[in-house]
Amino acid sequence: MTDQTAAGPLTTEAGAPVADNQNSQTAGAGGPGLIQDQHLIEKLAHFNRERIPERIVHARGAGAYGTFTVTADVTPYTRAKFLSEIGKETEVFLRFSTVAGNLGSADAVRDPRGFALKFYTEEGNYDLVGNNTPVFFIRDAIKFPDFIHTQKRDPYTGSQEADNVWDFWGLSPESTHQVTWLFGDRGIPASYRHLDGFGSHTFQWTNEDGEVFWVKYHFKTDQGIKNLTSEEAAVLAGQDPDSHQRDLRVSIENGDFPSWTVQVQIMPANEAATYRFNPFDLTKVWPHADYPPITIGKLELNRNPENIFAEVEQSIFSPHHFVPGIGPSPDKMLQGRLFGYGDAHRYRVGINADHLPVNRPHATEARTHGRDGVMYDGRHGGAKNYEPNSFGGPAQTGRPLWEPVTVTGTTDGHATPSHAEDDDFVQAGNLYRLMSEDEKERLINNLAGFIAQVSRDDIAERAIENFRRADEDYGKRLQTAVQALRG
Repeated sequence: MTDQTAAGPLTTEAGAPVADNQNSQTAGAGGPGLIQDQHLIEKLAHFNRERIPERIVHARGAGAYGTFTVTADVTPYTRAKFLSEIGKETEVFLRFSTVAGNLGSADAVRDPRGFALKFYTEEGNYDLVGNNTPVFFIRDAIKFPDFIHTQKRDPYTGSQEADNVWDFWGLSPESTHQVTWLFGDRGIPASYRHLDGFGSHTFQWTNEDGEVFWVKYHFKTDQGIKNLTSEEAAVLAGQDPDSHQRDLRVSIENGDFPSWTVQVQIMPANEAATYRFNPFDLTKVWPHADYPPITIGKLELNRNPENIFAEVEQSIFSPHHFVPGIGPSPDKMLQGRLFGYGDAHRYRVGINADHLPVNRPHATEARTHGRDGVMYDGRHGGAKNYEPNSFGGPAQTGRPLWEPVTVTGTTDGHATPSHAEDDDFVQAGNLYRLMSEDEKERLINNLAGFIAQVSRDDIAERAIENFRRADEDYGKRLQTAVQALRG
């Protein structure tokens, strides 16, 4: 039998020993409970507050720690120290997630997968917050709340509604490319280990000489791509809702550490203005023939969190967490996320969420003049809380993390600029034509099964027309399939 006294006595939150953890205090043997029972009141009050608001999106997730190792010289492109020499290792934390589902939803569902990576660098934490797809449904952050509202539960029915989803996608033709990804074979990964990750957005790299390059990140799974059919996923989601989380945890426990080959596409800044696609449009990729991916590193996950709530649920990621030599681009979705993610975590976890072990810098120390607020740990002692000061406090460096971008024109609600070959359908059509006949058949069946649930013909027809504009065969086959299902 385990000796329960080996660790010392059970105590209250204040450290006082607990005499009885089996029976609450009452007024007599059969009487009502007493408010003076501090241990009972403390336990119930703490239990009521054990959860924080779940993420609006990416609520359902799993994470692990690991290392990123540089395998190629990228100093001609960036001055970021964690990328400064071949063989250099940086600790990382990676959180995978679904997007639309609630915290208790199943893993094996058709949904994009979040791929949020925190590098604990010596210059501060660098967060790369992407997905398992290289593109997204929309290109402007002002549409993001509306988009997510269509993916979540309808305020009247309390369920996700096909009418809402396809009404929005049909009226937002820029979504055609990502929808083709989502309803293709990669829409339901078999596990978190068997998917690719992407930074998705375009980012700025700057070298020591101040030269600017635009980059896109790719994380290619070394386990190989492995997916589930809709039928396989429906069975697995019912039998084991935690399938992806369990697979990741068990593989690391068994020493079967998942890894990814890290690649970047690099575009000299002076080529952006004349590139055939807008390089800052999140609904577009840079074809590999134009900018071949360059292998720069290896990502490995090798340590599980000790506590899911503390390290996965309370982990925070924000694309505005940059380090010297890396910065944002004019991508309008990225620009919105620079605010949105940090603000979500300030609301959800608290203003001092970055004090938690999983979020604070591991390879350096945060030195700020921020004080107080919920969860403040008193780390600054009696140090002054302003800058500049004459008492040895931390001061500005005078060197920006990234290079400025030249802008011109009037302040207004501008649409994303179009380049020579930009439209909302060309890359979706290219993706469709790359598929094998079997892949096309599964794509059509997946789309048709969902569109057939739409209650209004005009919404269904508008959705189908977007795919027809991507490829005539694509639209024709989809229309036939939907009509067969709708009778």
